[in-house]
Amino acid sequence: MRKFTDFFKIKIPRIDFKKLFYKVHRWRYKHITQKQFINILSVIIGLLSGLAAVLIKNLTHIIQYFLESNFIHDIKHAFYFLFPIIGILIVVLIIYYIIKKPVEEGIPAVLYAITKLKGLIPPYQAWASLITAPITVGFGGSVGLEGPTVITGSALSSNFSRLLHLSRKERILMIGAAAAGSMAAIFKAPLAGIMFAVEIFSLDLTMTSLIPLILASVFAILTSFFFMGKNILLHFTLKDGFVLNDIPFFFLLGISSALTSIYFVKAYQWITGYFSRYKNPFKKWFIAGILLGLIIYLFPNLYGEGYEVINHVIINNYHYVVNHSSFHFNHNETYMVILLFVLLVTFKVIAMSLTFSAGGVGGVFAPTLFTGSLSGYVFALLVNYLNLFGIQISYENFALAGMAGAMAGILQAPLTAVFLIVEITGGYDLIVPIMLVSAVSYIISKSVLKYNIYAKDLAKINALPTHDKDKYAGMLIEWKEVIEKNFSPVSPDMSLGDLVHKVIEKANRDIFPVLDENGQFLGEISLNDLRTIMFHQEYYDKIFVKDLYHKAPAVIFIYKDHFPDIMRKFQETAAWNLPVVDDNYKYIGFISKSKLLSVYRKKLLVLTSE
Repeated sequence: MRKFTDFFKIKIPRIDFKKLFYKVHRWRYKHITQKQFINILSVIIGLLSGLAAVLIKNLTHIIQYFLESNFIHDIKHAFYFLFPIIGILIVVLIIYYIIKKPVEEGIPAVLYAITKLKGLIPPYQAWASLITAPITVGFGGSVGLEGPTVITGSALSSNFSRLLHLSRKERILMIGAAAAGSMAAIFKAPLAGIMFAVEIFSLDLTMTSLIPLILASVFAILTSFFFMGKNILLHFTLKDGFVLNDIPFFFLLGISSALTSIYFVKAYQWITGYFSRYKNPFKKWFIAGILLGLIIYLFPNLYGEGYEVINHVIINNYHYVVNHSSFHFNHNETYMVILLFVLLVTFKVIAMSLTFSAGGVGGVFAPTLFTGSLSGYVFALLVNYLNLFGIQISYENFALAGMAGAMAGILQAPLTAVFLIVEITGGYDLIVPIMLVSAVSYIISKSVLKYNIYAKDLAKINALPTHDKDKYAGMLIEWKEVIEKNFSPVSPDMSLGDLVHKVIEKANRDIFPVLDENGQFLGEISLNDLRTIMFHQEYYDKIFVKDLYHKAPAVIFIYKDHFPDIMRKFQETAAWNLPVVDDNYKYIGFISKSKLLSVYRKKLLVLTSE
């Protein structure tokens, strides 16, 4: 008979997950085509993206509820000053001591991974923003959660794709699916999610990419519905229909939205650029955090994402905004309401920029909608207050159109703007004026701002995705693929005899870089320069390299020049090989035109193949 203790000695069989993984792979290759597999993955990624959106939102709301229910009644307005500072300090400490790696702003980090990391996002990005963004926003940081949600979903899809050995093109498609799913889950707007992925990540809208984007968006929304029901961020039911007489005012709103967008981007870039000079993260936190706390103390409506304010503005309940202001005045004084809203638009951008500069983690999407809704509402207030031509326009419609104009100008994503607002309103009655506002805002802002708010820094390092296949193919070329180092360097003090016997006899290239004792590039010598004297032995001890070398036709700087610059230099000089140096002129190697064009052609074939 077995003893009682024998039951505790039962050995549990170990599962060889690696072996199981390969078995699943073999089964998949036999029974499922690659397109079917990608579609199945899109469903899984949609579910994961929807879950990430739900988690980030709920964690933020839990933090906000805890703080507001336990502290705000005791210290009142001081809450708005203290807690953004405390929250960002917690985030800085987590990043500095626990994560120990930079937690980049969501969408720019994804764009960089697409162009420079072959769609490979570091695994820690899948959880870093999931922790830090809710703390930043929950404690009152004046940023959004859309960017962190996108990078969380994108990091999950990237690492999932790497585990399954997908190609670079398939990995990027899965990242786009995660982005579409994240945005769709947040706003319950599937078409806007798809357009967001196409416009921001420069995905091709083909049948190969469209189906995965649709599947990811649908299943992300289903996940959001399952956990959050019909609760949505923006609550609106269209009441006022489109009136033809309002078209001139919508056109003017497009101009106004463009000007607001230009201010938004310029102010953000200036403030974040100013604070980037501070290398100590705690010094940045202290200075930017104090300024942020002061602004939110003066303008409590700037606390957190701002969707509560947006929801009241788009239903024409400006009383909510006035009641939550530090300034007390008669609600019927329209000029004071206009002034308050203008100040909120002005300082929302500053508060957002200070949140980032202090070390907070978040996104710019919610501040964009906040700024757009308030600027559109201000426009309607001003028109109705002045009673121009005896026409009264709809506050709600212009607040909605203002959001579209801001997205079109700041994000430079007009299609996302149109589809998001149309899906929020639940109808197409406003699609014509929204398209007009978006188009005007985009055209004007694009003429002033070459890149959207995400892209300026990426463009400097040639890391910006584009629909232009030629440009994109050049962008994907890596230095290690084209730099050749099998050139024999020589010193300027080397004699002609040593050059012939010690270098030329063993060399397999006909160009020789001339370097000083520190490895800095001085010039070059080619066999053509030596043909007339290299066989005259009487010159071997009389002529030196320093007497023969000449400057290169052009020099390629490894940290500054990109593919268009390199091709321009080859074209202008008619050279076949050009030297590559760093900023200090230290020699690295050569790039040949044939090698560069060969690699470029391979990249272009990958991009254009279905």
